[in-house]
Amino acid sequence: MSQPMYVPAFSMKQRITMMANKYELIATNPDGSDGPLLAFAQQKRMAFKEQVTFYTDDTKSQPVFSFKARKTIDLGSGYDVYDANGQAIGCFKKEFGKSLLRSSWQLSAPGVDADGTERNPTVAVVRRVWEFVPIVGEIPLPFVFHFDFTARDTQQPVLSVERKISVRDRYRITVQDQRLDFRVAAAMTVALDALQSR
Repeated sequence: MSQPMYVPAFSMKQRITMMANKYELIATNPDGSDGPLLAFAQQKRMAFKEQVTFYTDDTKSQPVFSFKARKTIDLGSGYDVYDANGQAIGCFKKEFGKSLLRSSWQLSAPGVDADGTERNPTVAVVRRVWEFVPIVGEIPLPFVFHFDFTARDTQQPVLSVERKISVRDRYRITVQDQRLDFRVAAAMTVALDALQSR
């Protein structure tokens, strides 16, 4: 297994195209400004079996990690995160029962077992109602939702993902637990956006 990579803070920008959602993962400098590009990912729309590969940049010439659904039909079975050599370095899955009112996820990596939920229960409910209203639900509304992941044993913060209001989806990510590999944190962040409506 490759060496873990700790990145305390980064951001994610999304570019939406007709055939795919494209994500740029950007390091955050100590002063809060954008640093270098850490990875680029693309999620094809209407993909039957979810698989997202992350590359060094948008030329997609060098893959560096990925995540993939364990089963084609049952997406509730979870997703595994792999390094560039195809070795598993973490996993996550949506808890569909708990997610009826507030989206909830489980995240695991070496030394880390965490549960994540939407921070604001009111936003969670309004977002669900909006999606079910005929015609109106077809209008994209950029809800500002945040996720907080805490360690299952200590309840200490592990990962926070905050969506910002912008023309393009933009997220600020803080990794509080140094044991959480950037690649697992990045995969979880993309999944929160790409798989949220599943």
